Amino acid sequence: MKQPTFFLSHGGGPWPFMDGDYRRAHARLEASLQALPATLPEKPKAILMISAHWEETAFTVMTSPDPGMLYDYGGFPAHTYEVVYPAPGDPALAERVVALIEAAGLPAARDARRGYDHGAFCTLVPMFPGADVPVVQLSLRRGLDPAEHLALGRALAPLRDEGVLILGSGFSFHNLRLYGTAGREPSAAFDGWLQSVLPQPEGRGARLQGWALAPSARIAHPREEHLLPLMVAAGAAETATASCTYHETDFMGGVTASSFRFD
Repeated sequence: MKQPTFFLSHGGGPWPFMDGDYRRAHARLEASLQALPATLPEKPKAILMISAHWEETAFTVMTSPDPGMLYDYGGFPAHTYEVVYPAPGDPALAERVVALIEAAGLPAARDARRGYDHGAFCTLVPMFPGADVPVVQLSLRRGLDPAEHLALGRALAPLRDEGVLILGSGFSFHNLRLYGTAGREPSAAFDGWLQSVLPQPEGRGARLQGWALAPSARIAHPREEHLLPLMVAAGAAETATASCTYHETDFMGGVTASSFRFD
């Protein structure tokens, strides 16, 4: 059965492996991720994860059958640099992804050493805590061209009919200087634009390409790497409607944040 695609706001650092106030700040996000697998038409055969935390000169695919971990954060408790998410890789899917990207005339590369970064594992831990679904990570491309990433999504669309769940992991608001009350107005303004643009497919691609003209766009995303996974998810479900699967207006003391499903 055809799988949906998702753009997921992934939270901060290794939050699923923490306790206390920081973990509680992610409670609504965590609940939305925990609920996600039950909404799928069937358990995915594999996951293709596009994380905001990996950029390369070509769209690069993780090929390891047994990926390690990449602790790409700082200042967190010591134990969070020892956590493991032991989901296997899927070299056959990795080669399928490379073939689809190249067939679309886009540049592709392979990486056999890359491990799961926190954009990947902090969403996967609540969704599939048993780590029993193979995962392949795919990078963004440097330059962060929205049209290119929409085209990447279109190239990957056949995977949805092959039981692969395509997940874009970023954040709907990513200005680390404005978390808290300072981010309340710009995050709400940009989120309102997303809520108006994403539901219907007509004209969505063109509007996403022009995202920088949206209200508070460059305040919400001074650098757009956390938004580009949305382009891939939307491109892979170009004719699909979208719905909001997670939404709150007081994340980390004032930020409006959302996740979206396309199908």
